[in-house]
Amino acid sequence: GKGDFFGPLCVAGVYANEAVLRSWKDLGVQDSRNIKNDQQISLLAQKIRATQGVVYDVVAIGNEAYNRLHTKMKTVNLVLAWGHARVIENLLGKSLQMVPPPVKAISDQFAGTAATVERALMKLGRALPLVQMHKAESDLVVAAASILARDEFVRRLRKMGDQYQFTFPKGAVQVIGAGKEFVSKHGKEALPMVAKMHFRTSFQVLGLPVPERPKFSFNNK
Repeated sequence: GKGDFFGPLCVAGVYANEAVLRSWKDLGVQDSRNIKNDQQISLLAQKIRATQGVVYDVVAIGNEAYNRLHTKMKTVNLVLAWGHARVIENLLGKSLQMVPPPVKAISDQFAGTAATVERALMKLGRALPLVQMHKAESDLVVAAASILARDEFVRRLRKMGDQYQFTFPKGAVQVIGAGKEFVSKHGKEALPMVAKMHFRTSFQVLGLPVPERPKFSFNNK
């Protein structure tokens, strides 16, 4: 949900041992971004969760909490780092279920520096080596986690739609019309309950002047 205007931000973690990886060999586990069908995501998520020996955890940051965290932390990457750290901590709290014990954690490096997540790690997480790499979803276990996160996002977006009797579109580009329709039905005060308010889209939905994008300068001296 990082790039979606509507809906929560979901972060998932998965523990897998050698037996789990063997059982996933022909399952079709891959980066969730390559799977466009929500039903396929749901089916794969069910199979991943049901795999004997797998341990998983999902942290879903609802829009109200997300907007509060973003206001405090100022950047999406810091919110993501907190989510990753929380998932790692939650997973390690289930370490008795992990046979053999985990030897390292692997995550996608979404920030410019690995220190962003490292600084967010909590007590248990700081004791486990953390490997961050670009396109980490090429690792089967990271790919499985991405599927669980996407499945949680889709389910929560659907549940939010049931709550408000509204169809929330995915993405952040073709959503302005839906945002205006939602505001007309539920009022502008309800928008932070369903949307990520730091998106430029929120200003367009509310008919406010869209702030200029930040400018960056580089000095190579």
